[in-house]
Amino acid sequence: MERVSDISLVTRVLVFHDKRAFDKLVKKHQSAVRRMFMNLTLGDASLSDDLAQDTFIKAYTRLGSFKSMSSFSTWLHRIAYNVFYDYTRSHRKTDDIDGMTLPQATTGGSASAALQMDIYSALGRLKTDERTCITLQLVDGMSIDDITAITGMPAGTVKSHLSRGKQKLATFLKENGYDR
Repeated sequence: MERVSDISLVTRVLVFHDKRAFDKLVKKHQSAVRRMFMNLTLGDASLSDDLAQDTFIKAYTRLGSFKSMSSFSTWLHRIAYNVFYDYTRSHRKTDDIDGMTLPQATTGGSASAALQMDIYSALGRLKTDERTCITLQLVDGMSIDDITAITGMPAGTVKSHLSRGKQKLATFLKENGYDR
């Protein structure tokens, strides 16, 4: 299969209205976007799918605003961050995202399911901005510069959220029997 760059795919969508090119962009980036939402929503697969769908719809309608000043992935994650931010802001009165209850594990009692629930529980102890920064750096492997581009937070703030978030995660996991 031919490897096509994101820039050429974006160009094909904008110039030729090539929907297959956009499908390739979706297939290439959907796992990362969905994984980000899974961590931010503490494992709520249905909500993660809805937010990911909203992200790609917005990306498609705003593709003309992509200027290649950052990578397509960073630009797309910025849209995803805004979709999540809008969701939490619109549901703040009914759902406190920092006090969100965790979805029940649907896979038997496997060790990996228990570990996943422990990780979501640990992430649930973080403030939304801490969880966002931790997810983008530790799960998606993004640099501090990319996180600042996605969230719009200053680099110092991102570093503070990462430091506090990592400390809270380490404390929670240590208290729950996970050693370094």
